[in-house]
Amino acid sequence: MSSRRHRPGWSLGALALAASFAIGGCGTSGGLPVGGEPTTLASAPASSASDSTCPTTQPAALAAGQTKTVTITTPKGTIVIKVDGGLAPIATGNFVALAACGYYTGVVFHRLVPGFVIQGGDGQYGRVGADGKLSASDATQVGSGGPGYTIADDPVTTSYVRGTVAMARTSDPHSQGSQFFIVLDNAAAQSLSQANNYAILGNVTSGMDVVDAIAALPNSGDPNNEANDPIPMTNVTVGP
Repeated sequence: MSSRRHRPGWSLGALALAASFAIGGCGTSGGLPVGGEPTTLASAPASSASDSTCPTTQPAALAAGQTKTVTITTPKGTIVIKVDGGLAPIATGNFVALAACGYYTGVVFHRLVPGFVIQGGDGQYGRVGADGKLSASDATQVGSGGPGYTIADDPVTTSYVRGTVAMARTSDPHSQGSQFFIVLDNAAAQSLSQANNYAILGNVTSGMDVVDAIAALPNSGDPNNEANDPIPMTNVTVGP
């Protein structure tokens, strides 16, 4: 593990303690550490960055009643997510578009909050390359990265429970981009519901044991909960 230098970032873990903190949003809990040098991920196969087909503005919404299956392969196993356009048409359309174009391939789960959530999808945090190393971000606020645009808010019409997949955001309106989180425990629902502004994409239908295994890996501890050796999404595909 290489040495790390600390720079300001976006708060997530504090929401486990107080609902006033935004997942993925700037909070008073402090900054998100970032690796000053590449971190070796020996178990990670080669992966590539997103291609030129990725959206540069808010993509088309997913129609109500339309579902997609997003499969995330990691060195710890496979996570399968059922994405439901009826839950959040704008956010689900965006998530599916980014998954389909390869944006998430090589991107890591950068924050782990045991008993609460794991969070990933920040392409600016760094990507795992063919050498199995995580390239450090040049962003001044690591953990604040996104696809280069933000999307409009969707209303939250259902509850957060174990296995819920939802968009990360700041406390500002229309601040969602590419970061998302997976809820680990039903007990997290109360804090999330108090904020009630994290667009729900769908739920994990297979692989919560993989999510739990990732959550159990070492992290920097409160308040930032940065993964010490982040697990990458080595392949992300979209199916019916």
